Amino acid sequence: MKYSTKKLTILAFFTTLALILYWVESLLPTLVPIPGIKLGLANIITLIILKNFSLREAFPVLLIRIIIATFLFGQFVSLFYSLAGGIFCLLAMALILWILQGHFLFLISIFGALFHNLGQLVVALILTKSLAVLTYLPFFILSAVVTGLFIGLCAHFVQKYLGIFLHTQSFQ
Repeated sequence: MKYSTKKLTILAFFTTLALILYWVESLLPTLVPIPGIKLGLANIITLIILKNFSLREAFPVLLIRIIIATFLFGQFVSLFYSLAGGIFCLLAMALILWILQGHFLFLISIFGALFHNLGQLVVALILTKSLAVLTYLPFFILSAVVTGLFIGLCAHFVQKYLGIFLHTQSFQ
């Protein structure tokens, strides 16, 4: 992947913003007492990059954010959950973004949240070797709809304010 200096700087900036949002979210009290359910504030940045650039740019930003956040704020085992959830989420959002032609960020985000939770459940199934983790599925689906809607709306409004900047710049 060869990027211009300008594009690389913008992507590094977005990676930093995603890490800051991840850190801010780690300071907030948990919403519900169910492991794995979080707002996913850093996903605002992933969604914005995906919409304004491409999967090619969003993927390394996501990976770098997950790796750095895990080493700064998490535990090693959380790396597996975060990677699976993040990759499932990113691929689902890229597909839905393409299907919806960039419209309805809130729907794209809801699907991303659903697939993030599915990715985490896959890891939990592999690590625990127990189908009992599937009892979390209804809670994960409900939380994905709520948090996905919130993150999608946040991304929409941030996109409006960044839109002038993003669309007037050339990043080739």
